[in-house]
Amino acid sequence: MHVRVLGSAAGGGFPQWNCNCRNCDGVRKGSIRARPRTQSSIAVSAGGGDWTLFNASPDLLAQFRAFRELQPARAVRDTAVRGIVLIDAQIDHTTGLLMLREGGRLAVYCTREVREDLTRGNPLFGILEHFCGVDWHPIAPDPGAAFSVAGADGLSFTAVALKSKPPPYSPHRNEPRPGDNIGVRIADERTGRSLFYAPGLGEIEPHLAPFLAEADCLMLDGTFWTDDELIRLGVSTKRARDMGHLPQSGPGGMLEALKPLAARKILIHINNTNPILDEESPERAALEAAGIEVAYDGMELEL
Repeated sequence: MHVRVLGSAAGGGFPQWNCNCRNCDGVRKGSIRARPRTQSSIAVSAGGGDWTLFNASPDLLAQFRAFRELQPARAVRDTAVRGIVLIDAQIDHTTGLLMLREGGRLAVYCTREVREDLTRGNPLFGILEHFCGVDWHPIAPDPGAAFSVAGADGLSFTAVALKSKPPPYSPHRNEPRPGDNIGVRIADERTGRSLFYAPGLGEIEPHLAPFLAEADCLMLDGTFWTDDELIRLGVSTKRARDMGHLPQSGPGGMLEALKPLAARKILIHINNTNPILDEESPERAALEAAGIEVAYDGMELEL
């Protein structure tokens, strides 16, 4: 199985257009050692020919240009993307669908809850019907039932509900439902190896134990280092957990949860304020000491 990180940042990217925090100001000026990043998305393939896209970020066109395998040029109009799996209905994971409007009908795989929010709260699917159209394939967040993506031969997918929050425009923003946010186990049927992908993870719940323990690689929520990161900077009154993200540090944080696991561990969906973006920061050193990697745009894995 081939995995390409198309984008590794949280909403707004890095540097964020209007932000002058230490990270954003530092990467612009070159005063810190850090890589710019686009908003989070990955592409997965069993053999490197046909690809399944996970999320469609607003930076999708730049990500396609940076990864030529998605455009095999077999015809005047062509793409290697066979399907798009949405893990939630957030703007930074769905707006890129609008960039694909010039093609044929989009094969989109998501839960009923995500489809509802992209039909009512944010009528993205309705807008696309005036252009390419959407063929919706429902996903049930059922740990006992795998699903397939047409054209993604050799791969199987299993969705599991995560405790997080739907987007602010969802009528269920303050009453989250199973299916608002999912993690997905992606398994190579030939090798038996698997990746568990969960860029929006608010809590390590008991039912996630087998997904975390049995995966060969974990690609998990790296949004914030501390629960009060945005409060300390004076840019928000919300804590990480209030926004549906598990911080890395502190009691019950991501570092503590990942410590006993043997899988390769990678953080993705990293907010521009997170000090781990500075490759020479003590926080980055703490991750490295714990055997945890930080995803970057263009990162490639083979499982």
